[in-house]
Amino acid sequence: MSNEEQSTSELLKIRREKLEHLQSIGKDPFKIEKVNVTHCSENIKQNFEILEGQEVSIAGRIMAKRGHGKASFINIQDKDGQIQVYVRQDRVGEETYKMFVTYDIGDILEIKGVIFKTKKEEISVKASSIRLLSKSLQILPEKWHGLKDQDLRYRQRYVDLIVNPDVKKAFVIRSKAIKAIREFLDERDYMEVETPILSTLAGGANAKPFVTHHNTLGIDMYLRIATELHLKRLIVGGFDRVYEIGRLFRNEGMSMKHNPEFTTVELYEAYADYHDMMEITENIVAHMANKALGTAKINYQGKEIDLTPPWDKITMVDACKKYADVDFNEIKTDEEAIDIAKKLGIEVRKGMKNGHIISEVFEEFVEKHLIQPIFITQHPVEISPLAKRNPDNPKFANRFEAFINTWEIANAFSELNDPIDQRERFEEQLLQREAGDDEAHVMDDDFINAIEVGLPPTGGQGIGIDRLMMLLTDSPSIRDVLLFPTMKNINK
Repeated sequence: MSNEEQSTSELLKIRREKLEHLQSIGKDPFKIEKVNVTHCSENIKQNFEILEGQEVSIAGRIMAKRGHGKASFINIQDKDGQIQVYVRQDRVGEETYKMFVTYDIGDILEIKGVIFKTKKEEISVKASSIRLLSKSLQILPEKWHGLKDQDLRYRQRYVDLIVNPDVKKAFVIRSKAIKAIREFLDERDYMEVETPILSTLAGGANAKPFVTHHNTLGIDMYLRIATELHLKRLIVGGFDRVYEIGRLFRNEGMSMKHNPEFTTVELYEAYADYHDMMEITENIVAHMANKALGTAKINYQGKEIDLTPPWDKITMVDACKKYADVDFNEIKTDEEAIDIAKKLGIEVRKGMKNGHIISEVFEEFVEKHLIQPIFITQHPVEISPLAKRNPDNPKFANRFEAFINTWEIANAFSELNDPIDQRERFEEQLLQREAGDDEAHVMDDDFINAIEVGLPPTGGQGIGIDRLMMLLTDSPSIRDVLLFPTMKNINK
């Protein structure tokens, strides 16, 4: 054991001995249940002129402690921030003060006292009574940054939140932004709903699901990869505007912008189309930014990005021509497209057609250029199994993806409501699965039945909330905007 480890072990032992002493004299802090907190740090600071001289009751964690003799200062951290507390023996009593000086950084206290300003003009609370509410048996780190601590920060988010104010701020922004989504949609007469997380089929997207087993039913079930098909069933049932904010689960790779579970908002509106969804997308994103940050102009990792509507638009084929110098309007056959792919160094898989090649060229050569908000429209039907065909060019779907900072943040289309075409698309997806594409869509007979009952013309979309949160909080990793990101089990 190193000297540092031995020192830490001794300090932890001392903390436990302090707790045992408190318990032995009938002052066990863990028996306290309720505390009357009247004010928080930020409230006191913002309203000092009104509150000066008044008695308040605050509670929070000791973050700093200094002093000597019969007077001390401590910094107490609550939900809003920190405030200084001045503690004198002659005000709190000799016995209380004697106990107070044994308290450690990280302990949680209740403090009653009056609000005043120190000689250095710092707004503070002059304590008249102090009570220990919770004894911290661990040692808070003095410094909590650097690459070597990054993994531990995600694993021990509760410590990260205590010692890193900016981390806490990011999740406050996240909460405000999600609240703004609800405000925006509720004002447009959308109804928030909940759909199953467990299902016997994993549909609504091309993705690998997580598989689990229901013991009573004796069947495998799947964590949802999308909420789309259930929400469209509700449109069939007569709810004309619905949305759901919730977790999706995809058993795929992890990266700086991918986590196995993530949050989206999906929304569907009867009698609307993908153009309506564009208007909603650009306005809802700008609304989120304005509500959470006070501006629609953000700085992400040194890049200035303007989320203000209207956003630019370009078709996927035109984008490929602009950035990859490939004009798919001139390519008439799948064989020609495959030849182009090979020349560009794109892997050609069994069953790939012209539409798949367009998508691959787009991903490889175009996405990296899409910094400012832009709508990419008119996707090939082969990669759009749930979208309505463009009546003027049936090889393409009335669909868009919204990109910001090279990332896809929204996917939307005029929903396919032709049950005959939908079944054919699903059957084509099954052929792709047989060819080895385990992310191709499954057949969903009940969904076919639903749209045979009658799905009105409908516009729908999904927006990835976590990536938007990365942008709004200037966070380099998706783990920075997830309170408890997925982590490898270090015990195995």
